Amino acid sequence: MSRADKNGLLEAATRIFDAQPDPSGAADLTSEKGVIVVEDNPAQFKAAFKRLKKVDGLRWIVINREDLFLANSLSIGTKAGIMDADGNVLKAAR
Repeated sequence: MSRADKNGLLEAATRIFDAQPDPSGAADLTSEKGVIVVEDNPAQFKAAFKRLKKVDGLRWIVINREDLFLANSLSIGTKAGIMDADGNVLKAAR
């Protein structure tokens, strides 16, 4: 699978989660499964996890699978789950 850009990840997350844009702007999307931030740029992962720390409930970041090593190390202590563009849970949300 090739790397998805932010729009591709947003489309995938919208479909996978049956999500809608977050009206508050705290995250990119909201769904019954929680709030979702989508990020295709590994340099922005730290900021993405910081955004997720500010919201309540289940939190997810959707990334390109090949970026898991970096994303996982930055997720420590955030309770955020990590998912890829195919909907595979790479780390469970708590």
